Amino acid sequence: MKSDLEIAQAAEMRPIVEIAEGLGIEEDDLDLYGRWKAKVHLSLLERLKDRPSGKYIDVTAITPTPLGEGKTVTTIGVSQALGVLGKRVVTCIRQPSLGPVFGIKGGAAGGGQSQVVPMEDFNLHLTGDVHAVSITNNLLAAMIDAHLKHGNRLNIDAQTISWRRVIDLNDKWGVYNIVSGLGGERRVPRETGFDISVASEVMAILALATSLGDLRQRLARIIVAETYNGEPVTAEDLKAAGAMCVLMKDALMPNLMQTLENTPVFVHAGPFANIAHGNSSIIADQMALKLADYVVTESGFGADCGMEKFLNIKCRVSGLVPNCVVIVATVRALKMHGGIGTVRPGRPLPKELVEENLPALEKGCENLAKHIENARLFGVPVVVAVNRFTEDTDREVELIREQAVAAGAEGAYLSEVWAKGGEGGTELAEAVAAACEKANDFKFLYPDDMSIKEKIETIATEVYGADGVDYDRVAERKIETFTKWGLDKLPICMAKTHLSLSHDSNLKGRPRGFRVPVRDIRPSAGAGFLYPVLGTFSTMPGLPSTPAAVNVDINEDGKVVGLF
Repeated sequence: MKSDLEIAQAAEMRPIVEIAEGLGIEEDDLDLYGRWKAKVHLSLLERLKDRPSGKYIDVTAITPTPLGEGKTVTTIGVSQALGVLGKRVVTCIRQPSLGPVFGIKGGAAGGGQSQVVPMEDFNLHLTGDVHAVSITNNLLAAMIDAHLKHGNRLNIDAQTISWRRVIDLNDKWGVYNIVSGLGGERRVPRETGFDISVASEVMAILALATSLGDLRQRLARIIVAETYNGEPVTAEDLKAAGAMCVLMKDALMPNLMQTLENTPVFVHAGPFANIAHGNSSIIADQMALKLADYVVTESGFGADCGMEKFLNIKCRVSGLVPNCVVIVATVRALKMHGGIGTVRPGRPLPKELVEENLPALEKGCENLAKHIENARLFGVPVVVAVNRFTEDTDREVELIREQAVAAGAEGAYLSEVWAKGGEGGTELAEAVAAACEKANDFKFLYPDDMSIKEKIETIATEVYGADGVDYDRVAERKIETFTKWGLDKLPICMAKTHLSLSHDSNLKGRPRGFRVPVRDIRPSAGAGFLYPVLGTFSTMPGLPSTPAAVNVDINEDGKVVGLF
């Protein structure tokens, strides 16, 4: 069987100018990066502003397991299937971080016959947007330290500096927590550290900015510290925002690529969904909706993470209204949520996950039901995609269908897009298109004028199913401070584990009888949200004992091997 990389490298790609032409994008609208990828000028939005918008579809999933549910595969496969049905479609997805690519997850371009190509470009540097985010973030960090050294005119309390440097690798064991400022004259040592680049607020800003002017204003609003008088210190106060915007201006343009079946794809921005809001850019979605009948985008992790933030944060900023949510599930993952099977990397799947087990599957479907309920909280129609594996039985698939409909979904449909590409998802695509025509009562989960605590508690109780929320002393102080600063009107972006509906990664299925602990709350005033930190949480992953990087190499012909 061919690897995903081998399938991708055998693809018959079309020059990206032809993909653009099929959408009505002229070559003058493009900055070409070779034959297969290009950036699209923002001026196209102005030219298209009077066109009607297409249908807006968000793909999410059940609570992730180590098995992987195939969310990106389904996102790309549904898009290809809509293309097979003769629909004009654009996919909008995030650019992956090099951390997971070289860590444990591997590639993020989809898989099998449903991939974005060139797969190597997609997973690696692409057009340099993540590097632009990194250098922009680190310029601000350097200007903070320089300000301290050269007299601290702004009266910054160094103990309150929250802005950390970033690197787009899983480097937790080396630089997550460090002491800086140990060398040179007039040293100002302080404890700090590195986050992964996609956790930077700059990345979240890239994904939420709606224009170059908006980008500049958002960068200016970044809060990096407090003064000794308890007032916020911003990037604008440090006179850093202008240079930061210059570094980010090209990154603001979406990247145009294609699938294995030559349907167009916008790849743009990549904020993590358990730290930031986990969605690709607003600008890419706005552009795609004017170019296509259907736009299929993807939210990170489960419906309690990326989808909740897509609907409560991204749609609040963009003003866009989704027409349908697709929730991806697998039989084997639902069995794990039903309490059976322990998966270990590099070992065969335990037999209880590949043998029919209807009681465990029915128990695990409680997790699927909660995610369907979460989407329905926002008034959006839901379709379930069952990403089928060869060992799944008809009775198991039928049980998922029954449970999905009982929970409020329009239906559950097989997805065989990994093996068959678009042809393996036509029934699913037809159901998605039909759901897009349904009455839509979209609404946010909470209004802007709710208090910070009320917003947190609404998400915790209604989306996670918690009994309530407990606040550490630090969180209580931050809530008081942010309310004083006028940040209480911002939406909430919960930073929590993606491995459970709760804050605790050990609580599988549909947890009940738990309370959510809020350890800290941090401001992302530039991005435009506050993010509470639930439990113990790291913003820099670490490499496993055998990282995916050990398999990556290049052969004598200059081709990448071992990427995925």
